[in-house]
Amino acid sequence: MSLEWKRWSILPVLVLAAGSVVVAQNQSSQRPAADPQPKSEVGKRAENQQDRIAQGVKSGQLTAGETANLESKEAAINGEVKADRAANGGKLTAAEKAKVNRQQNHLSNQIYGDKHNAATQHYGKNKVDQRRENQQDRIAQGIKSGQLTAGETAKLENQQRGINKQVHADRAANGGKLTAGEKAQINKEQNQTSTNIYNKKHNARTQPGTKK
Repeated sequence: MSLEWKRWSILPVLVLAAGSVVVAQNQSSQRPAADPQPKSEVGKRAENQQDRIAQGVKSGQLTAGETANLESKEAAINGEVKADRAANGGKLTAAEKAKVNRQQNHLSNQIYGDKHNAATQHYGKNKVDQRRENQQDRIAQGIKSGQLTAGETAKLENQQRGINKQVHADRAANGGKLTAGEKAQINKEQNQTSTNIYNKKHNARTQPGTKK
């Protein structure tokens, strides 16, 4: 058998093998990737609470102060869950799960109460209030996406609450208006808050079970 004949007889086999590899690779790439961090029932409950809070912030049903209070409590629950898992090889005992569920039930009731009370975010048709509303929308998006942890949200909303109180006090002292100097001061503070929102949404910290 000549060397030339052997070379041509082997070529179809090589082509077929290469095609099989390509098909296998294409099929593999088309399969949905498995969730690297499948959510537990505890994680799903925490995520649902965050979604409800985000909706309340976006709609104005939750004030900055109410949101800060709720997220401080959510952050405390998250910290407790993390510590319990670290002490038990990454898992929660039945008793720990029951405790977390009771805490989330209590928080769930508070979320509902805060969203349906008389306290709401109010925005006028002026630059100061439009800036306040925009900041809240950005925070709501960060809560919903998981880019902001509960602790980060609490800090941001405490800053917004401080600005809101300042605006309210300044307007009360000036017949419902703000002076040029007060507007400039508030804008300066909102610039700083805006930077904080961006930095916290783009750092390495996320709500448990999410990735940036």
